[in-house]
Amino acid sequence: MTSAEKNPVENNGQIDFQSVQELTRQDIAAVDQIILKELTSDVVLINQIGQYIVNSGGKRLRPVLLLLAAKALGYEGNHHLMLAAVVEFIHTATLLHDDVVDDSDLRRGRNTVNAVWGNAASVLVGDYLLSKTFEMMVCTGNMRVMDLVSHTTTAIAEGEVLQLLNIHNPATTEERYLEVISRKTAILFSTAAQLAAVLTESSEETELALKNYGLHLGIAFQLIDDVLDYKADPEQTGKNIGDDLSEGKPTLPLIHAILHSEKSQADIIRNAIREGDRNSFAEIYKIVESCNAIAYTERRAEEEAQRAIDALAVIPTSTSKDVLISLAEFSVQRNF
Repeated sequence: MTSAEKNPVENNGQIDFQSVQELTRQDIAAVDQIILKELTSDVVLINQIGQYIVNSGGKRLRPVLLLLAAKALGYEGNHHLMLAAVVEFIHTATLLHDDVVDDSDLRRGRNTVNAVWGNAASVLVGDYLLSKTFEMMVCTGNMRVMDLVSHTTTAIAEGEVLQLLNIHNPATTEERYLEVISRKTAILFSTAAQLAAVLTESSEETELALKNYGLHLGIAFQLIDDVLDYKADPEQTGKNIGDDLSEGKPTLPLIHAILHSEKSQADIIRNAIREGDRNSFAEIYKIVESCNAIAYTERRAEEEAQRAIDALAVIPTSTSKDVLISLAEFSVQRNF
């Protein structure tokens, strides 16, 4: 195993995400060049916001997922680089739109685009990125790619609307919440992994395996995001603690706590969701902890991560497959 393929698990059993990224370092550098090229426009504001987005950091997890899956299937072309950029553009567009809908002012430790340039610019540049993805996909000349990605963007939009319907609604069920995050978040993980199988013209079994891997990985990732809203270090996450509560989002820890706490405690949570009351965060945190809602959410995330790992059983053994497994483990061990 070369230095670029070192085991991404450190001696203490924690996932070293930098080592995960190292395996795709050269490809990610190529993807970044594509991103910079495709963000070039004679509209100055698009260039300014594009550069701001690129320089804002981020884990590039979805492109990394696509690149690793392509390696695991032995892909030898270069369309995976363009599609990795497409996946990142879709993800970035959803963030731009989310920040407007949520009235967010902080992401990854920096002011959001809407906080700097306003809501209109954020929405329109998000639209520009989505439009760009279809222009970029044409380069692959692959109708299955275009069909898959177009259905994905539609599902994400549906997930956004479903989430909007759940905002300030304390009656949201766990089933309904999981439906939202499956469409809004997990489907792009699923598509990223599935695209590798489409590019390599793999068997239906392999394509389904990667699709399911990405879906369960994405659900696990979002559930841990729910947990981090309660116990993460804001300097590591680049977000404010209690943001979900202040936005009136009934995430899984809150849904579980409502069902497993005393009526007076459940009423406090319900009211905070209706009002988007961040001032109640300390009190609600104690309630959430007392009924093990955070532990429950972590356990559900671990179950999803294991389902992701199990889905890879049909994929041939390789360093890239090992790292895909490590990504699933990272999704539930991370603190950022």
